[in-house]
This record gives sequence, C-alpha cells and structure tokens, in this order.
Amino acid sequence: MVPLKRRRVVSSTGGDRTVPPKFPQAVLFLLERKMGASRRAFLSQLGAGKGFQVEEEFSERVTHVISENNSGDEVTAWLRSQAGGRTPAHLLDISWYTESMRAGHPVQILDRHELQQQQIKEAEEEEVVFSVPSYACQRRTTLDNHNTVLTDALSLLAENAELSDEEGRGVAFRRAAAVLKALPRPVTDMTQLRGLPCLGGHSLRVIKDVLENGASGEVESTKQSERYKALKVLTGVFGVGTKTADRWIRDGIHSLQQLQRSGQTLNRAQQAGLEHHHDLSQPVMKAEADAIGEIVEKAVVSVLPGAQTSLIGGFRRGKLTGHDVDFLITHPEEGREVGLMPKVVSWLEAQGFLLYQKTTRNSYLESKEGPARPSSNMDRFERCFSIFKLAKHTSSGDDEEEAKPAGHKRWRAVRVDLVVSPISQFAFALLGWTGSKLFERELRRWAGHEKAMSLSSHALYDNTQSRYLRATSEEEIFAHLGLEYIPPSERNA
Repeated sequence: MVPLKRRRVVSSTGGDRTVPPKFPQAVLFLLERKMGASRRAFLSQLGAGKGFQVEEEFSERVTHVISENNSGDEVTAWLRSQAGGRTPAHLLDISWYTESMRAGHPVQILDRHELQQQQIKEAEEEEVVFSVPSYACQRRTTLDNHNTVLTDALSLLAENAELSDEEGRGVAFRRAAAVLKALPRPVTDMTQLRGLPCLGGHSLRVIKDVLENGASGEVESTKQSERYKALKVLTGVFGVGTKTADRWIRDGIHSLQQLQRSGQTLNRAQQAGLEHHHDLSQPVMKAEADAIGEIVEKAVVSVLPGAQTSLIGGFRRGKLTGHDVDFLITHPEEGREVGLMPKVVSWLEAQGFLLYQKTTRNSYLESKEGPARPSSNMDRFERCFSIFKLAKHTSSGDDEEEAKPAGHKRWRAVRVDLVVSPISQFAFALLGWTGSKLFERELRRWAGHEKAMSLSSHALYDNTQSRYLRATSEEEIFAHLGLEYIPPSERNA
C-alpha cells in the first residue's frame, strides 16, 4: 500500500500549513482537458484546503475522475491514452465536485453526476492495436490516409526541421508520419500505437496533443513563427535553397516584395524563379503533366527514334497534382542515349517551350563507385532542370483566347525535370525517381543495414560479394534486396 500523503496548501493568511486528508476513501483527479490549467489549479487548491485528496497526476490510486464539458467517451479515451489505461470507479461531472465543496464532504453520487458513455462496453474493451513493419519499404502505403490530421502535424514539424537544416529531426518526424499513413484505420487513442516502430517521444507527444485537444500547440506556434513563414516563402522560389534563404533572412528579407526591393544579386535560376513565381507556386494537374509528356516524347523521338520516355515522380505513384513534372528518358540500345539531352533541349528551345533550362552532364563512373566509394544518395545522370511554357487550352478553342484582355497570359510556367539514363541503369533510375523520397531513403537503409549492399539510382552493389547485381526491372531489384515487390501506387510513404 502506498501511504497517504499529507498535502501542503496555502492558507488564507498566506502561510503554508499541512492538512491531513479527511476522506481517504476518495482520491480525486481533475482532468485539465477543456477545464484549463488555471481553473484546475484553483479547484484543486480549494479541494485540498477542505481536506479532500486531490492528485496532481493520474495514477492507479485515483478513484474519482472529475471533468468539465467532456463526454464519458472523451474521458474514457483520455484514460486509455495513459499508461495502463485503467478506468477508475467513478467518472464524474464537475457538478459533483462543486456540490461536495459546498457540503464540505463527498456528496452522494447521483445519475446526473455520472458521465454518460455511448459506447457499448464490449466495444470499449476491444482494443485495436496496430502492427506494421519497421522499414517503410516493407509497407504498402497508398494515397488513402486515415490519419491526415496527425500526419499533417508531423509533416509540418519535419518541414520546419528541414528548413532549419536539422535533417535528423526531419527524418524522425517523416518516419513517424509514414507509420501513421500505413495504418488501415484512424488512430483514436495512444494505446493503439504500442509497439509501433519509428514513433519517438517527441512524435508521440505531438500525436497525444492532437488526439486530446484537436491540435498540437507546437505545430500551431510553428505555423505562426516568422522565421518558418519566411523560410517557406523564400525557399518556394525556384533556385533558392535553405542556406540562401537563411542568409537573406539574416539580412532582413522575409517576403518576395522585400527580396525584389533588396538589390540582392540573383543567379539565372533565381531570376527565373522570381519572375515566374506565381505560376510555379500553383499545383500542376495530371492533365498538364500528360500534355507536357506529349511534347517531351515528340522532342525525344524527333532527335532519336526508338528512344523511350517515362513519366516518373509523384504522378507515377498515382498523385493527381504535383509541384513539378519529371521524365526519365532512355534508349533500348546501350550508348545510343549519349548526346541525347542537348538535342532534346535544342528542339524544345527552337519550338519555344523553354523559359529557362540548365543541363548537367552525366558524371557517374561505375568503376569508381565500388567498395572504396559507396554510392551517393544523389544521382549523377545527365539532367535538365527547366521551366516549361505550357499553353493553356480551352474547350471553346482559339477564338476565346483571342477575346481575352490584353496582358492576360495564354500560357503558364511549369517546373520540368528531364533525366537521361543508359538502359543498363534504367530500372534503378526508374525506382529511384519514382519515390516517395522517404520510401527511397528506407530502401537504401534496408540495403545497407539488412543486406550489406549499397543502392543508388544507378546500381546495386553487394559489399559481401564485391560485385554489382544487375537488374532489368524494379521487380528484380526488390528480389535482390529480399523484399516483396511493392507497386508505385503503394510507395506513398
């Protein structure tokens, strides 16, 4: 038995005195949820001063839980989220407590004092506990997310960490959100999360806050943070990374208007990004991605017949919108893709489709990517970062376009990435560029930690056998890694 504690309370004259509990059979706990911290503190002190045992923390000793403006179901859910989840004998409305204070002793519990619970008792006692594998690449994650409120909260904290150059914290929040995305139904209390991987203490505190209060205080304060808002705005400009944005913020730049007036020297990409910022900040629709795909495919086959173009990224995973459009280009004959990118870019420029472009050469050399130099997470394919000029189409045809006011654009700017891969590396490039970003990170982590292999968008290297493992399809890569094949539509971690 835990000995009864004597409570220290503040007397009316301001000094401390010790009051032994008069009613040891009743151990009370006031639930702060919806009551508020200051009111709870006042009522707790009032009860202790009258000789009631009022606990600061919920424990197994508590016999009466007192709440205000909560239903019985809400209080039960809260209790189940605590360690052990034991339900005390009495769940009572605040009216019982105030009547007891007036009477100077615990009054008789009447029906009107007891919180009503709508759930069937058997259903309450049936605890739904989830189970998922540790690695996101072992899980099937569709676009149907049953825990959007929770994952949005964790994703915002992940984004804030990434914008603050705290990659480790960002990954931790992303992994926690990915676990919740993979669950088959909504989380309603903390007990369902017992034993789940990747849920650290910080993430669990955020989840608990959202479940109990409908929102996370940390998330809400982050949203209102001037630094977070400035980083979001500035890194939203094409060509601007977190380090550049941080430097501008230190110079007192927090908005696009301030950036335009600042006289900052911008590189070519940033100039284009600022000029077309309105368009680039709007989501790209699947129909627009398909329209760009037709243009890119026409350009590719015009300069190299037989070459193949694949839509990759989020659209390949089934998303209906995105922030850019990515294409992977190859040719079934190894080596034919060499020199293809400059020709495709020239064709697109001649046709007036490019508002901006920057091409990087292929710097991947397999002979140098073996055990002495593990594969980098960043690929080194020949790649073109571009801003497309996409015509806006109307169902009424060109006459309606001609009737629009002067200055109204008939086109919009869209971010487009073009990547050229040799056919021998195509399966790895397709897998790497399909995403999601966390799914790919987890694939590389699985390869390294579980299989002693190095995976990149170029190749898979077996460190134990000191050799490359070839593959002509994504299915073969999953097989090499000892994983069940997961189609693109279920890689939305």
